[in-house]
This record gives sequence, C-alpha cells and structure tokens, in this order.
Amino acid sequence: MKPRGNLRRTLLKLCGGISLAAGAAALAAPVQAAWPDHPIRWLVPYTAGGGSDVSTRLVAQLVSKDLGASIVVENKPGAATIIASQELRRSAPDGYTVMTAGQGTLVLNPNLYPKLAYDPNKDFTPVSTLVRLPMVLVVRPNLPVKNLAELVSYIQKNPNKLSFGSVGNGSPHHLAAELFLAKIHGEETHVPYKGTPQALQDVIGGQVDFMMADLSASAPLIRSGKLRALGIPLAKRSSALPDVPTFAEAGLPDFTAYTWQAVVVPAGTPKAIVDKLSASIRKALANPQVADKLNSLGMQPMGDTPEQFRTFIDQEQQKWGGVIRERHITLN
Repeated sequence: MKPRGNLRRTLLKLCGGISLAAGAAALAAPVQAAWPDHPIRWLVPYTAGGGSDVSTRLVAQLVSKDLGASIVVENKPGAATIIASQELRRSAPDGYTVMTAGQGTLVLNPNLYPKLAYDPNKDFTPVSTLVRLPMVLVVRPNLPVKNLAELVSYIQKNPNKLSFGSVGNGSPHHLAAELFLAKIHGEETHVPYKGTPQALQDVIGGQVDFMMADLSASAPLIRSGKLRALGIPLAKRSSALPDVPTFAEAGLPDFTAYTWQAVVVPAGTPKAIVDKLSASIRKALANPQVADKLNSLGMQPMGDTPEQFRTFIDQEQQKWGGVIRERHITLN
C-alpha cells in the first residue's frame, strides 16, 4: 500500500504544479495583453533637433496612436550615447522604457572602447530598425580631381598628402572614410570635428580635402557648388542628388556605408511586447506621409522584425569591427 500512497501524493503534487503553472500563465497573458496601460518613455541619446531625434518623434507620434498610450520622448545626450545606454540597461524590462539606438551604440562602441558600461548583445533586445541616413563623399572645390576614380588615383600616387574630416573619432563617418581608404590601400590624415557644420565648412574652405558627410546636411552645399560630390556609397542613387553616381557606378564596387538608427528595449522584455512594439514601428514607417517626410529630410525608412534586426546587428558588428581592428582605431 505504501507505494500506492507515495504514487498518489506524487500525482497530486504534479497536478498541483501543473495547475500553478497554468494559473501563472493565465495571469501573465492578460498582463502582457494589457500593455501598454500607462505612458512609455522613449530615450534618445542625442540632442533635440537632430536627425535621430526628429525621426524618433515622427515615428513615436504614430506609434502612440496605434498603441493607445502616450509616449514621452526624452533626450539624454552625452558620452557617445553611453549615458542613455546605461539608463536603458538599468530600466525594468516591462516595455515602458525604449531607446533609439544606432550604429554607434550597438556596433561601434563595443569595438572602440576597451571597457564599456554596457553590453549591447546581453543588455538590450532588438525591436526594429528605424531609418538609414545616407552618406556622400565630398571634396573641396579646388581639389584637382573630377570623379571618384581620379581621387583614388591621386591618393595612391600621393600617399599621406591629403586629409579627411569627420564628426569625431570613431564616428560612422570616420569609419566609412577608413573603410574607403582600406579598400584602396590609402593612408591619409584624419581631422576630427565636434559636429557636421564645422567639418563641412572646413572642407569648403580647404582646411581638409575630403569627407564622408551626411547626405542631408551636405546636399544643399553640393547643389550650390560649394562642395563637389564624387559618389554615394549605396546600392542606388539618392533622389536628393540624382546626378551623383553610386560608388559602384564610379568604379568602386562592393562598398556600402551609411549611418542608421533603430529601437531597442532592456533585455528580458517579454517577447509579446517586443513583437507588438516592433509591428507598430514598422506600421508607422510604412505610412506614406511618414516616408515622404523622412525622405525629404534625407533619411530612408527601414523597419525590420526583431529577428531580422538581430541578424543585421551581427552583420554590422562583423563588418565594422573588422575595419576598427584593421585600422587600429581605439578610444579611451
């Protein structure tokens, strides 16, 4: 009889455990289904008014309407996005804190800093890509080259003679130029600036010779003749500068470079919430009015599932990590 009693007790415990698990699942489902039931905090690790801030606010307006909850966009610039990234890492994984995170946050910083206060692969969960910000290679007006092929030839025949500007050490623009130089086996002098306006003005003034620049910021200067554009490192020409060839058309195939922004949440955020937020962001990016507005500002809508975004991050980390190591670029 003892064995039967033990078996009965074991079965009762098992059934009880199943009931508790089922009950917990039943309780969890409504909690996730109710999300969001109060305001969402959306961190932007850049100053107000910039491209990343503008694209975030534009998309957040539609996401807010779609989810039926207000979204508070909060700018937290500083320390190469590290301040905002730490804030996100400390936040509860409940779907009520999200962050705009780009190439610098998720790909470049982990490869540039020997010690980093966050791990993008462990601390964050990808939600969706947001926008692509194309670049264009510009040169000072009096540089004796008319196209990309002539610039490549000039650099190879006159090593270490030219200088190139960027918006800072380790910035996407810096690394895009380093990738270009690596492709053509060039070694030129890097001149970092604190922002795009000053860097572009010094290219115009001849203090530096060339630069990988934001297309949105440089397009008006190119149209006015103050800057000469030699190529766009994308697969297709830009509607903003239809006369400027792609790098492939200009003789340098297999070269793409652009900055991008995306959305992440703290690691551990329930998948149902991540998927719901991702779908809402992709819906907003597919809105024709949003797409037209972003394109008018020199930004291209992206939008990926969390799984697609994870694959994209892995590819970007491999690509740009290789450039950083090959060119021996580090930040303290």
